[in-house]
Amino acid sequence: MPTYEYECTACGYEFERFESMSAKPDKSCPKCKKKKAERIISGGGGLLFKGSGFYCTDYRSSSYSAAAKDENKSSSTKSDSNSSKSSGGSKSSSTSDSGSKSKAAAS
Repeated sequence: MPTYEYECTACGYEFERFESMSAKPDKSCPKCKKKKAERIISGGGGLLFKGSGFYCTDYRSSSYSAAAKDENKSSSTKSDSNSSKSSGGSKSSSTSDSGSKSKAAAS
């Protein structure tokens, strides 16, 4: 339901009201209780886009999507091999360091 802005011509009070588009305007003023309120033309509220289809990347061509998938696969394979090399070397050095520290602390 849209939000309509009203202004009372009797007292000048401005207010908003949620009403159905097909309903007749409710002209009663909540402040002075007279039926002198009139709808004001307003800028409207913000729009909320929910779901897919609202980003420029949602409508890319199939060839672009295929190239992007190939690029992601190749980059993830390279990063996996690099991370396994670096983590393997650091684990052995950290284990030997901690082992020597615990021996020194025990004596």
